[in-house]
Parts: sequence; C-alpha cells; structure tokens
Amino acid sequence: MLHFTSPQEAVACIRSGHCVFVHSAAMTPQTLVAAMIEQAPRLSNVKIIHIHTEGNADYAKPELRSSFQTFVCFTGANMRQAVNNGTADYIPVFLSDVPTLFRNRIWAVDVALVQVSPPDRHGYCSLGVSVDVSLAAVQTAQYVVAEVNPNVPRTHGEGVLHISRIHAAVETHTPIYEPKPRILSETDKKIGKLVAELVEDGATLQMGIGSIPDAVLAELIHHKDLGIHTEMFSDGLMELVFRGVVTGKLKNSMREKIVSSFAIGSRRLYDFIHDNPIVQMREASFTNNTFVIARNPKVTAINSAIEIDLTGQVCADSIGDQQFSGVGGQMDFIRGAALSEGGKPIIAMPSVTARGESKIVTFLKPGASVTTTRAHVHYVVTENGVANLFGKSRRQRAAELIRIAHPNHQEQLEREAYAWLKRL
Repeated sequence: MLHFTSPQEAVACIRSGHCVFVHSAAMTPQTLVAAMIEQAPRLSNVKIIHIHTEGNADYAKPELRSSFQTFVCFTGANMRQAVNNGTADYIPVFLSDVPTLFRNRIWAVDVALVQVSPPDRHGYCSLGVSVDVSLAAVQTAQYVVAEVNPNVPRTHGEGVLHISRIHAAVETHTPIYEPKPRILSETDKKIGKLVAELVEDGATLQMGIGSIPDAVLAELIHHKDLGIHTEMFSDGLMELVFRGVVTGKLKNSMREKIVSSFAIGSRRLYDFIHDNPIVQMREASFTNNTFVIARNPKVTAINSAIEIDLTGQVCADSIGDQQFSGVGGQMDFIRGAALSEGGKPIIAMPSVTARGESKIVTFLKPGASVTTTRAHVHYVVTENGVANLFGKSRRQRAAELIRIAHPNHQEQLEREAYAWLKRL
C-alpha cells in the first residue's frame, strides 16, 4: 500500500552529489520538481538528467548552478536558453540509446522523479504516456519518488511500476500537459498533400509532432490499412483510427497494435489511450530500434529539418551552434524506413523560415550539427515539390533541391552551387 507524504518530505531522499532523473514530456511531475527546487539551499552538485520535459525547469537557472547541474538528452523549449547560455548541457545521443546510459550506469540514477496513475488492484501503477527512456530510469534508480495522479492514463505495454518500487508518493490531481492546438498554414497544407501522395495503402507510419505531421495526417483519411509504429503518438493519428484508416493488420511487428514511446496531445487523446489494449507504449530502445522498424512493410518515416544543404545533409536539432532540440529518433526511423520493403524515408519542411530565409542552403551554418547524413536521405519535400535524392550524385542532388527551393532563392542557390561544384 502506498504511503502518501508531502512533496517536501518526498524529495528529502535527494542528497548532494545525487543523479536525479525527471519523467518526460506530458508526464513531467511538476509538484515534485517544484519541491526539489525548494531544497536548493541544502543541496550541492546534484546532477539532473532528462529528455524533453514540460513546465518549470528553474533548477537550470544560473543562480542555482551550485545546487543543480542539468544535462538534457533532448532540448525542449523550457531548457533551450539554459543550454545555449551554458547553465545546462546537452548530451548528443539517439533516443534509442538513452536507456543504455541508465542500464549500463554510464549515468547511474540515484533518484527518479515520476508521475504515475493510481495503482490497480494488483498494486501496479502506470507510467502513463511517457515510457520512452523513463522505464529504464525507474528500473535502475535507487529511489523512486512518484506523483500519483488520477489524471494519468493507464497505458498498456511496458510502462508499469509496482508500488513496492515507490519509496515516496505524493497525491496530486493536476491535469497533465496539453499543447495548444496548431493552426495549419497554406504552406503546411501544400506540404501535407505532397507527402500524403507518397504514402501507400498498407504503409506503416512514423510521425513527429508539429503542423506538418498534422497536415499530412489530415490528408490520409481515404487511405487503407495503415499501421503505426512511431516514437510519438498524437491527436491526428487518433483521428485516423476512428475513421478506420489505421488497422495495423499488414504490420509484421506487433500486428494490429499502435506502437509508440510517448504521446503528447489533448485530453481526448489521453482518454483514447487510457486502458486501450490496441495502444502499446514501449521503451524507446524498442520503438526506435532500426531492425524492429524495418520488419514492417512500406515504413514511411516523416520527419522535419531546420536546414538542408545541397548535398542532402540534414540539420534538424541546431540553428548554427545554438542547440534547438536533439538528435532524437530521426536517423533511426529514416534508416529503418530505408531498410523496410517498399519503405520511404521523408524529410518535409517549408522552403523558407518565418523570416523568409531559405531552408535549403549551399552549406549548413557554421557550427550546425548533421542530424541525418546525406547518405541516409531519400525524399525531401517542400511546398514546391518532391525531390528524391537516393542514388543521385552531388550535382544531381543540388539540382533536385534547388528545384524545390523557394523561387526567391533559386537563382542565388544556382550561383553558389555553380561556384562550389566548379571547384570539384
């Protein structure tokens, strides 16, 4: 039986020098995080590690640097400034490899702060809609401190935690995180239509979060027998289930199941996932395993980019030397799709930024990271068309990418490409 205590007493197990994991995304335990921050005066050199979280991340403030050192494996909006001003640090790592960091004690977790559902009659709580890397952290932590919240969906799959593993519990009733609905632009809709035309009936989909994935999903309502094996599950995918478009009956891995690592969306989405046996929440080491992905037919992986150079190198996690997000699972799914029979790896993005700068560039910005190599990239889609780079030379790639660049930038790109290719 769980013994509930105050948030302050629950986090009292955190000691100076400890490594503390914080549960991911929509499941970020806000009450426990706030209580930990209150303990800053008595703590020193506490290492905090997590992927993307939501809400309060004040532990990364400069004035708390002596108490907390923060390391992120994926930079969310609440950590971006701290990472780029040096008060937090980014670990470049595939999402699929983060569980290995914990299990091999490369990062030995002392305390895991999580948010879970109330226990069932067998004493098992659910990690809800974020199993991702959190399962490995919970399984290897010395202490598990949990917010027990009836608003957390009870999910099927791997994300279960018996109450005997919970050392301290706090009862909360806070609604879990819901992002604001996105309004699709005309550019988003054009890209969505072009990408949807590449998706075949019977395909297995991987989708990210954002307006372009939403636009693609909105165009798939007349497709048949789609399957889902993805890193992240969102509202748009749920709508395709309701319409009977998603059946999963042609998948080879976990047939007729929707497989995901974490979910972010509306309360309606969380209610759909709650106690739904067709939705299997699995650890990222499984969902993002290239060989598992490739077992499915016609895997269509749809990811985005910040910029792409004329050889096809994709930068999706930094703006120059400023960290924006993280490596995540893009390359796992791009490669998994390429290895799948009939698979299609797709990078989809607007041709220009909000400021009108071209996202197709001759060279990546100085300091920019290569998230996905040019050898991995096949399809690139903008609102201006589809380029297939697979099997093409550097000159051919440059011509293909310039063709789908924004008209305002094509002439400049042609001049720069000519000067660059002339030197080869």
